[in-house]
Amino acid sequence: MTQKYKNTRANVYATRSDFCHIYVEQMNGLFLLSLLLTADPQKAEQCFLSGFADSVRNNYVFKERAHAWARRSIVLRAIRLLCPRPGEETESNGARISPLIGNVPPEVQAYPDFARIVALHSFERFVFIMSILEKHSVHECFLLLGSSQRDVINARSTAIRHLAGVLIGTETHSYRDVIAFAEVNYANR
Repeated sequence: MTQKYKNTRANVYATRSDFCHIYVEQMNGLFLLSLLLTADPQKAEQCFLSGFADSVRNNYVFKERAHAWARRSIVLRAIRLLCPRPGEETESNGARISPLIGNVPPEVQAYPDFARIVALHSFERFVFIMSILEKHSVHECFLLLGSSQRDVINARSTAIRHLAGVLIGTETHSYRDVIAFAEVNYANR
């Protein structure tokens, strides 16, 4: 392998130091992603650290995709850790509209918008975060989650309806308003 080839490769692919820089620079946002997905501070920490280890181990990620890869590593680790599946929770949607404090970690309670997301059932929460906040396609969501396309579409609709009911009360708003509200609050993290 020639020196010119090595230098070209080094300029194209992200290095361990690139990922270290990303994780330091975006620590709050990446940990928030872990916390929203896992809904548990200890699992979020485990997910964050495992995602970091996966990122620095990977030598074949283009530099311009390194930020996305770091976020994807956390999503994949959270999926492996929690194995969210549709229909596993037996609680009715009506029961979830009750006060959220209790099952919501104290780290999230100070941020009511995030607390509402954490209060979703795990599969709905994963689908909402992946498809709406992280902007993964429905196809990518059902592949990563090991579920059907129909399950992902139903979970996303249920999550949006639940969040619309909790966030907006009885007022009539479109799904786009709810999604825009969630995206703005997530982007400002």
